Amino acid sequence: MYRTHTCGELRLQHKEQQVTLAGWVQRVRNLGGMTFIDLRDRYGVTQLAITEDSPDTVKETANALGREFVVQAAGAVIERSNKNAKIPTGEIEIAVTGLKVLNAADTPPFTIEGESDGGEELRARFRYLDLRRPPLQNALQLRHRMAQEVRSYLDNQRFLEIETPFLIKSTPEGARDFVVPSRMNPGEFYALPQSPQTFKQLLMVAGYDRYFQIVRCFRDEDLRADRQPEFTQIDCEMAFVEREDILQAFEGLAKHLFRSVLGVEFAEAFPRMSYADALQRYGSDKPDIRFDMRLHDLTGRVKGKNFAVFDTAEYVGAICVQGAAGYTRKQLDELAEWVKRPQIGAKGLVYIRLAEEGAKSSMDKFYTPGELQQIAAVLNARQGDLILILAGGRKKTQEALGSLRIEMANRLGLRKSDTFAPLWVYDFPLLEWDEETQRFYAMHHPFTSPKPEDLPKFYSTDKSEIAQVNANAYDFVLNGTEIGGGSIRIHDAGVQQRMFEVLGFSKEEAEYKFGFIIHAFRYGAPPHGGIAFGFDRWCALFGGQETIRDYIAFPKNNAGRDVMLDAPAKIDDIQLKELQLVTGKSEG
Repeated sequence: MYRTHTCGELRLQHKEQQVTLAGWVQRVRNLGGMTFIDLRDRYGVTQLAITEDSPDTVKETANALGREFVVQAAGAVIERSNKNAKIPTGEIEIAVTGLKVLNAADTPPFTIEGESDGGEELRARFRYLDLRRPPLQNALQLRHRMAQEVRSYLDNQRFLEIETPFLIKSTPEGARDFVVPSRMNPGEFYALPQSPQTFKQLLMVAGYDRYFQIVRCFRDEDLRADRQPEFTQIDCEMAFVEREDILQAFEGLAKHLFRSVLGVEFAEAFPRMSYADALQRYGSDKPDIRFDMRLHDLTGRVKGKNFAVFDTAEYVGAICVQGAAGYTRKQLDELAEWVKRPQIGAKGLVYIRLAEEGAKSSMDKFYTPGELQQIAAVLNARQGDLILILAGGRKKTQEALGSLRIEMANRLGLRKSDTFAPLWVYDFPLLEWDEETQRFYAMHHPFTSPKPEDLPKFYSTDKSEIAQVNANAYDFVLNGTEIGGGSIRIHDAGVQQRMFEVLGFSKEEAEYKFGFIIHAFRYGAPPHGGIAFGFDRWCALFGGQETIRDYIAFPKNNAGRDVMLDAPAKIDDIQLKELQLVTGKSEG
């Protein structure tokens, strides 16, 4: 037996027991006549004590130890004279009578501590060492617990966990597919699923009215803090439901996770907001409602003062940043440059500072102090506040203000990671028109149902009417992050064919790409809908982080590479020939 207890298990109640522990050497402190070793496993740290009275073999072994050696230690549990209240095992130590090296270790390239001295790239290359650190262990334990609670809750709600294929047909709508060449079918390719969307709908047709899966998905897209090329979804579908049924069922799941994992109770229903209202109030379809700082439309109030920036703009909007009137001219100039960045896209920034001596603004020569105070009144701004104003096209300017709102909240520390503000957003546009390709694209996916009241517009020949159709779709937003998205699906073959027609697919194209689901709908498809949650994102937010990387055991970097495996990598000529990707010897 390598161990009788873990390194996080022993307490004073175990005093005088003979125990055996095994783990990794966190550190060795040689104090002359005494040596102390911190022994670590994923359960915690226990101090080993070696004194002058310890066996000579134990002292010799201890003197040869280095960081991350794997060792086995035997001895009696004794009370520590110098207790450590920072760790659960801090009242005891082991008086070692036996010490054995199970495996020696090279000196690690960075410290295996809560705060490491290793850079991100170095720790990614040695991910198996980074995973020994407590923050990552805690992250993966949180992920495990959330997965178990999801399964428990959905099982109690009569959902069936059903696996769906990973090798499927490519359907190039939305993000790019990862493709896999088929050796047995030369020149043909599988795709890795971006989601199990069509399979879960087919399961509804098959009569499995409550399905879920914690499933790996794949998208070949540019990466950022909350995206990875392979990620995990809590994928769910229900039959014989309307939107309200879906929202109730999965608000129940969210409340269960808050309660069971974090001990946070939500007695009231989650707030709901339309897509149009979210843009108007917050400049985002995934607003962070932990703080106020709403957008205010000033368009009709500021025109006609010969200020061309406002007079020529479709929309003029503002936010009030409470207590920020002390911003210096240098800070305001820096903000003006910040909003001009390509990812924000504003042309400039106008401000009003409500200082003790009165309202001061970058547009003083166009507006009197009284007029500036009138603008401030619209935003309920008071002395000490800062008003920031942007102008331009309506949607683009609202989104820029939304980004500025988040930036100011970050600077002022308003986005507390231990505060949670869930929200449902609904009534998204069904379609987006692309000027370059002169066609509509599905805003979610081509299986999302139009709202029933918008069906006449959906069948219109007028492009502007089609653009007004709303989707019977909804997103679950938490702290400004989209955690889940779903919709009531199309279940009628005729409506589905109309969708493909609106998206510009010929009948032959639609049949080739999606014939299987159109045919399935002709055999008694029930009304159905569902939702998919980004499991990695949800775990990260519950852990108080915005980046998902620490909540995935072996993630990729921002270039989509696994620097530990050095993947992706080239394959040899034999494999290329077997896949018939080359006809002769590869030249590189």
